[in-house]
Amino acid sequence: MEDRISRNMTLWFFLACFLISTYMLGRLIWPFLSIIIMAAVLTGIFHPVFRFFNIKDKINANFASFLTCLLIFLILFIPIIFFVGILSKEAYSLYHAAKGAVLSDQINDLLQNSRILDKANVWLGRFNIHLTGAELNKAISETGKVVGLFLYEQAMAIASNTLIFILDFFLMLLVIFFLLIDGGSLIKFITGLSPLPREQSEILIDKFNEIAGAILLGNGLGGLIQGVAGGLVFWIFGLPSALLWGVVMGFLAFLPIIGIGAVFIPAAIYFFLIGRIGAGLFFIIFYLLLSGIVEYFFKPKLVGHRVKMHTLLVFFAIIGGMKMFGILGIIYGPLVVSVFITLSEIYQTNYQALFEQ
Repeated sequence: MEDRISRNMTLWFFLACFLISTYMLGRLIWPFLSIIIMAAVLTGIFHPVFRFFNIKDKINANFASFLTCLLIFLILFIPIIFFVGILSKEAYSLYHAAKGAVLSDQINDLLQNSRILDKANVWLGRFNIHLTGAELNKAISETGKVVGLFLYEQAMAIASNTLIFILDFFLMLLVIFFLLIDGGSLIKFITGLSPLPREQSEILIDKFNEIAGAILLGNGLGGLIQGVAGGLVFWIFGLPSALLWGVVMGFLAFLPIIGIGAVFIPAAIYFFLIGRIGAGLFFIIFYLLLSGIVEYFFKPKLVGHRVKMHTLLVFFAIIGGMKMFGILGIIYGPLVVSVFITLSEIYQTNYQALFEQ
C-alpha cells in the first residue's frame, strides 16, 4: 500500500515538474512562434528541393540544406525588400488622397459629369432609397483610406524595422536549415511524446503539411499570377497606383467568393462612368477569364483535393486570421481551421462512441 502511495506521489511530482518545464519552454519559444510556424511551412514546401539536392547522398545533407535555404532567400527575401519601399509610398499616397480632398474632388467631378447618380436614384426610388453624392463620396473615400492605411501599415512594419525583419528572416532560415536535416527525427520525437496514438499524430502532421502546401503553392502562386496580371492591365490602361492595386489583388485572390473582382468590377464601373465602354467590357471579360482559369484550372491541377474545406469556411478563416495575426493570418487562419477539422474527424472516428456508451 505504501509502495503504491509512494509511486503515485512520484508520478504526480514528475507530472508537475514536466508541466512546469513545458510551460516555461512555451514561454521561451512564444516570441518566436510565428518564425517557427513559417519555417515549418516553408520546410514542408521546399523539402522536395532538399531531396533533389541530396539525391542518393551525392551531396552532403548540410550542404543540400544550405543550397535550399539559399534558394528560399533568393525567392522570398530579395523581392520583399524590393517591393516594400515602392508599396509603402503608393499606399501612403492613396491614404492621403482618400483622407484629403484629392479623391473627394475626383469623385464629385465623376458623379457630376456622368450624371450616373441621378439615373441610379430614379431606379432606387422604386424602393424608397435615395443616394446623395456626399454619401457615395464618403463611402468610396473611406474605402480608399482603409485600404491605403492597412497596406501602408503592413509595409512600414517591415520598412521601419528593417533590422528586426532581417534578423527574423535569417533566424527563420536557420530553423529551416536544421528542420530539413533533422525534421524526421523531430517528428518522431513529437509523435512519441503525444498521448494520441502514433497514426493519429501523424495524420495531424500530414494535414498541416498538406494545408500549408496548398495555401502557399496553390493560393500563393494563384495570387501571384492574378496580382501580376491585374497590375499589368491597370498599368496598360493608365490607371494610377498599378503596383499597389496589383498587390491588393494578389492578397484578394486568397479570398474565395470575393477575389480580385473586388478591384476589377469597380474599375470596370469607373470606365463605364467616364464613357470608356470598351475598356469597361474588357475589364469584366478579363476578370472572368483570369479568375476562372486560375480558380478552376490552375489551382485544382496544382493542389488537387488536399483542401477539403467549405468555401465559406475558408473565407471566414482568412478574414478572422487577418484580424488576429495581421497579414500572416492568410496562412494561419486556414491552418487553425484545418487542425480543428482533422481533430473533429479523429473524434468522430475513434472517440465519439466512447461518450455515447
